Amino acid sequence: MDSYLIRVNGHGDHAPMLDVHLKSTGNTMPPAKAKGRKPRWAVRASEMSKKTFNPVRAIVDSMKVEPNPKKAMISLSLGDPTVFGNLPTNDEVTRAMKEVLDSGRCNGYAPSVGYQSCREAVAAYYSCPEAPLTAQDVILTSGCSQAIELALAVLANPGQNILVPRPGFSLYKTLALSMGIEVKLYNLLPEKSWEIDLEHLESLVDEKTACLIVNNPSNPCGSVFSKSHLQEILAVASRQCVPILADEIYGDMVFADCKYEPIATLSTNVPILSCGGLAKRWLVPGWRMGWILIHDRRDIFGNEIRDGLIRLSQRILGPCTIVQGALERILDRTPPEFYHNTLSILKSNADLCYAALSSIPGLQPVRPSGAMYLMVEIEMEHFPEFENDVEFTERLISEQSVFCLPATCFEYPNFFRVVITVPEEMILEACSRIQEFCEMHYQGAEGAQDLECDK
Repeated sequence: MDSYLIRVNGHGDHAPMLDVHLKSTGNTMPPAKAKGRKPRWAVRASEMSKKTFNPVRAIVDSMKVEPNPKKAMISLSLGDPTVFGNLPTNDEVTRAMKEVLDSGRCNGYAPSVGYQSCREAVAAYYSCPEAPLTAQDVILTSGCSQAIELALAVLANPGQNILVPRPGFSLYKTLALSMGIEVKLYNLLPEKSWEIDLEHLESLVDEKTACLIVNNPSNPCGSVFSKSHLQEILAVASRQCVPILADEIYGDMVFADCKYEPIATLSTNVPILSCGGLAKRWLVPGWRMGWILIHDRRDIFGNEIRDGLIRLSQRILGPCTIVQGALERILDRTPPEFYHNTLSILKSNADLCYAALSSIPGLQPVRPSGAMYLMVEIEMEHFPEFENDVEFTERLISEQSVFCLPATCFEYPNFFRVVITVPEEMILEACSRIQEFCEMHYQGAEGAQDLECDK
């Protein structure tokens, strides 16, 4: 048998350490064979990995199509504002990062929930009398995506369900299904600027409903909910006693004729986990800095949800410490004109795109009010040679080298999404090509009927 001697050493400024010595008596036994088991290789992917499904990747990867070699590719598909270099972040933001990097102060591990000073900075930035925050109400995360993941993981168990917008950001479904959580889709109404169908939403609630996801401003719609509509959403959540996961990564990214209302500022009793980050408003999505803001005025979450978020955050050690070190300066010193200039560019592009696409027979764009997107309805009856929005957008690539995401990616067929962060000249060129494409394939009522009869 083997015997073990454990000695605790500790002196001076050093913490006690365990000294472990192994003493062998010489009577070593070969490992026993498990009865009835014949060793063999049987390595399989986990059930969680098999349940993980990204609808955007699945649809885009299945689009086996080459762009027109005679036309330069214009991609209006990727929600990354940095791609074309026309929307750089502010100099104060990069200076803050350089200063921290040069200082060497933030090269080590941080607490899993983030540095206390950084949590204090985020709390101070977002706190207001209607929705007060302290550092204890802030969990820093690796981007807004991880914030959403942690919020879902702490609120829902396998076998429960969550309520998700349709059309909506595909990550909600990807994360939920991987965790064994059912997704119920509630409808948004394009004819009402993508407001929620409240009757449909409330009809989906049952005893297994764990939370309601509200995305405002919206990806993919570019919509911004009014104060009155947000109050109606809160009324449903209050009646049904369902907490809200608010995806507010595009918070404050609204056009001049609109006002953004954080949903927590309107809630008197509904507990809310608000997810946000630097990615979009500060134009640095690759820096992976996000946060969860815990709004719980009636102590409905209590310590259990807070403690649960802390435990879940300990699975990895939070966001990049360099970005954390720069965070307070980024929040405090980014000049207001930077935000204004970004929104002016987005609003100008949105207006150009909306006006151009509105004049094209067979397309019906929905005017956006914020974020970085615009949704366009395809009147499929006027394009009978295409089965659906996926085929329509595939042919748009192969003939015109313009790539828009089919809205089937967002559970909303027969629409496509346009990203409005590209340079103005590319927006105009893309819209011109889309017009050429539609004019070539558009069929009036009689032509479409004749083609249908020929099938």
